Amino acid sequence: MTQQFSRLVESLGAQEILGEFPEIIPVQKRPNTHSSSSSNEERTDTVFLGHNEEQIRLMNENCIVLDWNDEAVGAGTKKLCHLMKNIEKGLLHRAFSVFIFNDQGKLLLQQRAAEKITFPDLWTNTCCSHPLCVDDEIGLEETLESKVEGARIAAIRKLEQELGIPQQQTQKRGLFHFLNRIHYMAPSNEPWGEHEIDYIFFYRLNKGQDLTVEPNLNEVQNYRWVDKDTLQEMFKDSNLKFTPWFKLICESYLFGWWDQLDDLSDVENDRRIHRLL
Repeated sequence: MTQQFSRLVESLGAQEILGEFPEIIPVQKRPNTHSSSSSNEERTDTVFLGHNEEQIRLMNENCIVLDWNDEAVGAGTKKLCHLMKNIEKGLLHRAFSVFIFNDQGKLLLQQRAAEKITFPDLWTNTCCSHPLCVDDEIGLEETLESKVEGARIAAIRKLEQELGIPQQQTQKRGLFHFLNRIHYMAPSNEPWGEHEIDYIFFYRLNKGQDLTVEPNLNEVQNYRWVDKDTLQEMFKDSNLKFTPWFKLICESYLFGWWDQLDDLSDVENDRRIHRLL
Protein backbone atom coordinates (compact mmCIF):
# COMPACT_ATOMS: atom_id res chain seq x y z
CA MET A 1 0.00 0.00 0.00
CA THR A 2 2.76 2.47 0.95
CA GLN A 3 4.85 1.73 -2.15
CA GLN A 4 1.75 1.89 -4.34
CA PHE A 5 0.82 5.28 -2.84
CA SER A 6 4.36 6.60 -3.33
CA ARG A 7 4.33 5.55 -6.98
CA LEU A 8 0.98 7.26 -7.46
CA VAL A 9 2.17 10.57 -6.00
CA GLU A 10 5.46 10.44 -7.91
CA SER A 11 3.60 9.88 -11.20
CA LEU A 12 1.51 13.04 -10.89
CA GLY A 13 2.84 16.07 -12.74
CA ALA A 14 1.29 19.52 -12.63
CA GLN A 15 -1.13 18.86 -15.49
CA GLU A 16 -2.37 15.60 -13.96
CA ILE A 17 -2.87 17.29 -10.58
CA LEU A 18 -4.77 20.22 -12.08
CA GLY A 19 -6.85 17.84 -14.19
CA GLU A 20 -7.78 15.66 -11.21
CA PHE A 21 -8.54 18.62 -8.94
CA PRO A 22 -10.14 21.46 -10.95
CA GLU A 23 -10.64 23.47 -7.73
CA ILE A 24 -6.89 24.16 -7.63
CA ILE A 25 -5.93 27.57 -9.01
CA PRO A 26 -2.74 27.21 -11.12
CA VAL A 27 0.24 28.94 -9.54
CA GLN A 28 0.45 31.55 -12.32
CA LYS A 29 -3.20 32.55 -11.72
CA ARG A 30 -3.32 32.27 -7.93
CA PRO A 31 -5.15 35.11 -6.16
CA ASN A 32 -2.16 35.87 -3.85
CA THR A 33 -4.50 36.02 -0.86
CA HIS A 34 -4.29 34.11 2.42
CA SER A 35 -7.81 32.70 1.98
CA SER A 36 -10.46 32.07 -0.62
CA SER A 37 -13.90 33.51 0.00
CA SER A 38 -16.31 31.34 1.97
CA SER A 39 -19.96 30.65 1.29
CA ASN A 40 -22.98 29.56 3.27
CA GLU A 41 -22.98 26.35 1.25
CA GLU A 42 -19.46 25.55 2.45
CA ARG A 43 -20.36 26.20 6.08
CA THR A 44 -23.25 23.73 5.82
CA ASP A 45 -21.09 21.03 4.21
CA THR A 46 -21.60 17.80 6.14
CA VAL A 47 -17.83 17.44 6.73
CA PHE A 48 -18.09 20.50 8.98
CA LEU A 49 -21.05 19.38 11.07
CA GLY A 50 -20.40 20.04 14.75
CA HIS A 51 -17.16 21.93 14.11
CA ASN A 52 -16.13 25.34 15.39
CA GLU A 53 -16.97 28.35 13.18
CA GLU A 54 -13.48 29.87 13.38
CA GLN A 55 -11.85 26.57 12.45
CA ILE A 56 -14.25 26.20 9.52
CA ARG A 57 -13.23 29.68 8.33
CA LEU A 58 -9.56 28.69 8.43
CA MET A 59 -10.33 25.79 6.10
CA ASN A 60 -10.50 28.39 3.29
CA GLU A 61 -6.81 29.25 3.64
CA ASN A 62 -4.90 28.76 0.38
CA CYS A 63 -2.28 26.05 0.85
CA ILE A 64 0.54 25.43 -1.63
CA VAL A 65 -0.27 22.32 -3.70
CA LEU A 66 2.90 20.44 -4.71
CA ASP A 67 4.24 17.80 -7.02
CA TRP A 68 6.57 15.02 -5.84
CA ASN A 69 9.62 17.30 -6.10
CA ASP A 70 8.19 20.05 -3.86
CA GLU A 71 7.46 22.32 -6.84
CA ALA A 72 4.39 24.56 -6.43
CA VAL A 73 1.49 23.59 -8.70
CA GLY A 74 -1.16 26.00 -7.43
CA ALA A 75 -3.39 27.16 -4.59
CA GLY A 76 -5.75 24.70 -2.96
CA THR A 77 -7.87 25.35 0.11
CA LYS A 78 -6.97 23.75 3.40
CA LYS A 79 -10.24 21.83 3.19
CA LEU A 80 -9.38 20.44 -0.26
CA CYS A 81 -5.88 19.43 0.84
CA HIS A 82 -6.94 17.70 4.06
CA LEU A 83 -9.81 15.49 2.89
CA MET A 84 -8.64 11.87 2.80
CA LYS A 85 -10.58 11.20 -0.40
CA ASN A 86 -8.27 13.72 -2.12
CA ILE A 87 -5.13 12.59 -0.31
CA GLU A 88 -5.77 9.03 -1.49
CA LYS A 89 -5.65 10.38 -5.05
CA GLY A 90 -2.20 11.82 -4.35
CA LEU A 91 -2.95 15.44 -3.40
CA LEU A 92 0.11 16.89 -1.65
CA HIS A 93 0.83 20.26 0.01
CA ARG A 94 3.63 22.13 1.82
CA ALA A 95 3.84 22.46 5.61
CA PHE A 96 6.29 23.42 8.34
CA SER A 97 7.02 22.22 11.87
CA VAL A 98 8.80 24.43 14.40
CA PHE A 99 10.56 23.20 17.54
CA ILE A 100 11.35 26.07 19.93
CA PHE A 101 14.07 25.45 22.54
CA ASN A 102 14.87 27.81 25.39
CA ASP A 103 18.41 28.59 26.52
CA GLN A 104 18.25 25.63 28.93
CA GLY A 105 17.58 23.22 26.06
CA LYS A 106 13.91 22.64 26.91
CA LEU A 107 11.39 22.17 24.08
CA LEU A 108 8.06 24.00 23.96
CA LEU A 109 5.19 21.57 23.32
CA GLN A 110 1.55 22.41 22.66
CA GLN A 111 -1.64 20.42 23.03
CA ARG A 112 -3.97 21.13 20.13
CA ALA A 113 -7.38 22.52 21.01
CA ALA A 114 -10.47 20.32 21.02
CA GLU A 115 -11.90 22.73 18.42
CA LYS A 116 -9.29 21.76 15.81
CA ILE A 117 -10.84 19.93 12.86
CA THR A 118 -7.78 17.73 12.28
CA PHE A 119 -5.93 15.93 15.09
CA PRO A 120 -7.82 17.59 17.98
CA ASP A 121 -6.53 17.26 21.57
CA LEU A 122 -3.18 15.78 20.54
CA TRP A 123 0.20 16.87 21.90
CA THR A 124 2.72 18.02 19.33
CA ASN A 125 5.76 20.20 18.72
CA THR A 126 5.66 23.96 19.20
CA CYS A 127 3.84 24.88 16.00
CA CYS A 128 2.79 22.96 12.89
CA SER A 129 1.01 24.65 10.00
CA HIS A 130 1.28 25.67 6.34
CA PRO A 131 2.97 28.34 4.27
CA LEU A 132 0.22 29.91 2.19
CA CYS A 133 0.14 30.46 -1.57
CA VAL A 134 1.16 34.13 -1.32
CA ASP A 135 4.26 35.95 -2.57
CA ASP A 136 6.19 36.08 0.70
CA GLU A 137 5.55 32.44 1.68
CA ILE A 138 5.61 30.43 -1.56
CA GLY A 139 9.28 30.87 -2.51
CA LEU A 140 8.98 32.91 -5.69
CA GLU A 141 12.54 32.22 -6.82
CA GLU A 142 11.76 28.49 -6.79
CA THR A 143 15.04 27.71 -5.03
CA LEU A 144 15.18 25.70 -1.83
CA GLU A 145 16.53 28.77 -0.04
CA SER A 146 13.54 30.90 -1.07
CA LYS A 147 11.11 28.14 -0.07
CA VAL A 148 12.79 27.84 3.32
CA GLU A 149 12.50 31.60 3.79
CA GLY A 150 8.81 31.46 2.87
CA ALA A 151 8.21 28.70 5.40
CA ARG A 152 10.12 30.70 8.06
CA ILE A 153 7.93 33.76 7.43
CA ALA A 154 4.82 31.57 7.73
CA ALA A 155 6.14 30.11 10.97
CA ILE A 156 6.58 33.55 12.53
CA ARG A 157 3.01 34.42 11.51
CA LYS A 158 1.54 31.22 12.96
CA LEU A 159 3.54 31.34 16.21
CA GLU A 160 1.76 34.59 16.93
CA GLN A 161 -1.67 33.39 15.75
CA GLU A 162 -1.57 30.09 17.69
CA LEU A 163 0.62 30.79 20.72
CA GLY A 164 0.47 34.56 21.01
CA ILE A 165 4.25 34.90 20.60
CA PRO A 166 4.81 38.44 19.25
CA GLN A 167 6.49 38.42 15.83
CA GLN A 168 9.03 41.00 16.97
CA GLN A 169 10.17 38.67 19.77
CA THR A 170 10.53 35.68 17.43
CA GLN A 171 12.57 37.74 14.98
CA LYS A 172 14.95 39.22 17.57
CA ARG A 173 15.33 36.81 20.49
CA GLY A 174 16.55 33.66 18.79
CA LEU A 175 17.50 31.98 15.53
CA PHE A 176 15.77 29.58 13.14
CA HIS A 177 17.72 26.57 11.87
CA PHE A 178 16.28 24.76 8.84
CA LEU A 179 17.07 21.07 9.22
CA ASN A 180 15.34 19.10 6.46
CA ARG A 181 12.09 18.22 4.70
CA ILE A 182 10.02 15.14 5.45
CA HIS A 183 7.28 13.74 3.21
CA TYR A 184 4.62 11.79 5.08
CA MET A 185 0.93 10.87 4.97
CA ALA A 186 -1.29 10.26 8.00
CA PRO A 187 -5.05 9.81 8.42
CA SER A 188 -6.77 11.81 11.18
CA ASN A 189 -10.35 11.60 12.38
CA GLU A 190 -12.76 10.89 9.52
CA PRO A 191 -12.84 12.29 6.88
CA TRP A 192 -9.57 14.21 7.40
CA GLY A 193 -5.86 13.57 7.12
CA GLU A 194 -2.45 15.00 6.24
CA HIS A 195 -0.18 14.53 3.24
CA GLU A 196 2.68 17.01 3.36
CA ILE A 197 6.23 17.91 2.55
CA ASP A 198 7.06 19.33 5.95
CA TYR A 199 9.89 21.86 6.49
CA ILE A 200 11.50 21.16 9.87
CA PHE A 201 12.89 24.08 11.87
CA PHE A 202 14.65 24.26 15.21
CA TYR A 203 14.48 27.66 16.89
CA ARG A 204 16.94 28.33 19.70
CA LEU A 205 16.44 31.25 22.05
CA ASN A 206 19.49 33.38 22.72
CA LYS A 207 21.10 33.20 26.14
CA GLY A 208 19.04 35.04 28.74
CA GLN A 209 16.06 35.56 26.41
CA ASP A 210 12.52 34.27 26.75
CA LEU A 211 9.25 34.51 24.81
CA THR A 212 5.77 35.68 25.74
CA VAL A 213 3.42 32.69 25.33
CA GLU A 214 -0.30 33.53 25.47
CA PRO A 215 -2.11 30.74 23.59
CA ASN A 216 -5.13 31.31 21.40
CA LEU A 217 -7.50 28.86 23.12
CA ASN A 218 -9.25 28.18 19.81
CA GLU A 219 -5.94 26.68 18.66
CA VAL A 220 -4.03 25.53 21.75
CA GLN A 221 -5.50 24.21 25.00
CA ASN A 222 -2.25 23.62 26.89
CA TYR A 223 1.52 23.97 26.59
CA ARG A 224 4.62 23.01 28.51
CA TRP A 225 8.42 23.21 28.34
CA VAL A 226 10.05 19.77 28.55
CA ASP A 227 13.55 18.35 28.60
CA LYS A 228 14.49 15.27 26.60
CA ASP A 229 13.94 12.81 29.44
CA THR A 230 10.50 14.24 30.25
CA LEU A 231 9.37 13.91 26.63
CA GLN A 232 10.54 10.31 26.51
CA GLU A 233 8.49 9.61 29.64
CA MET A 234 5.47 11.35 28.10
CA PHE A 235 5.66 8.96 25.13
CA LYS A 236 5.39 6.04 27.58
CA ASP A 237 2.18 7.43 29.11
CA SER A 238 -0.76 5.72 27.40
CA ASN A 239 -3.07 8.55 28.46
CA LEU A 240 -1.20 11.02 26.27
CA LYS A 241 -1.72 11.10 22.51
CA PHE A 242 0.61 12.71 19.96
CA THR A 243 0.34 13.89 16.36
CA PRO A 244 1.72 11.38 13.83
CA TRP A 245 4.23 13.81 12.32
CA PHE A 246 5.64 14.64 15.76
CA LYS A 247 6.14 10.95 16.55
CA LEU A 248 7.74 10.39 13.13
CA ILE A 249 10.17 13.27 13.63
CA CYS A 250 11.01 12.16 17.17
CA GLU A 251 11.58 8.55 16.19
CA SER A 252 13.65 9.44 13.12
CA TYR A 253 15.60 12.52 14.17
CA LEU A 254 14.67 14.58 17.22
CA PHE A 255 16.43 12.85 20.07
CA GLY A 256 19.70 12.74 18.15
CA TRP A 257 19.41 16.36 17.06
CA TRP A 258 18.55 17.43 20.61
CA ASP A 259 22.06 16.47 21.72
CA GLN A 260 23.50 18.82 19.06
CA LEU A 261 21.58 21.99 20.01
CA ASP A 262 24.80 23.90 20.70
CA ASP A 263 26.08 23.21 17.18
CA LEU A 264 23.59 22.13 14.52
CA SER A 265 25.96 22.64 11.60
CA ASP A 266 26.25 18.90 10.91
CA VAL A 267 22.48 18.39 10.57
CA GLU A 268 21.01 21.64 9.23
CA ASN A 269 20.35 22.68 5.62
CA ASP A 270 19.86 19.13 4.35
CA ARG A 271 18.67 19.51 0.73
CA ARG A 272 17.08 16.05 0.48
CA ILE A 273 13.40 15.25 0.86
CA HIS A 274 13.15 12.38 3.35
CA ARG A 275 10.26 10.12 2.35
CA LEU A 276 8.56 8.62 5.43
CA LEU A 277 5.60 7.11 3.60
